[in-house]
Amino acid sequence: MINAVLEHPLMRQQVIPMTVHTYEALGQMGLVEERTELIRGFVLPKMSKSPLHTIVTQRLIEWLRHHIKTGYSVRQEQPIACRDSEPEPDIAVVAGSSENFATAHPRTATLIVEVSISTLERDREKAAIYAEAGVAEYWLVNPEAGWVEQFSKPLSGTYSVCKRLEKADKLTCLSFPEITISLSALLA
Repeated sequence: MINAVLEHPLMRQQVIPMTVHTYEALGQMGLVEERTELIRGFVLPKMSKSPLHTIVTQRLIEWLRHHIKTGYSVRQEQPIACRDSEPEPDIAVVAGSSENFATAHPRTATLIVEVSISTLERDREKAAIYAEAGVAEYWLVNPEAGWVEQFSKPLSGTYSVCKRLEKADKLTCLSFPEITISLSALLA
């Protein structure tokens, strides 16, 4: 099994990472499976979505699309081209219209949301990727545990502020302060 092979330090050193450019080119040729994303130079399969993941993501998308002012696009599971990764966050709010990204994926976002049910470790790794890309705000939503971590102020490849909110709290978007979400309603 490939996972066992990668646990051996000598084998892991021989793995060749893939660049974002190569990943996109192979994808255009149909040589990369669609249900994948590039994380730190490695192609990883995307996890299937549980009903809980789907409903929480849908609630957030509807809320954000209703409240985000013009000049921004709310994207669902669309790529963000970063230095060594091309994740497909559950939700990304990016400056500009959809048409602005007809020839290239956005390289950053104002807000990214990952709903994490079975992917907590991977989504925590993505926090560093998003901070490196200058994403102003990142929400890691864990509906099963009933909390949201709100990361902000990216600095030198990490978020300098991380605030954990529990189900009884209200989440105010730092990037769009007019948006406040009741976590009890979101995570119900």
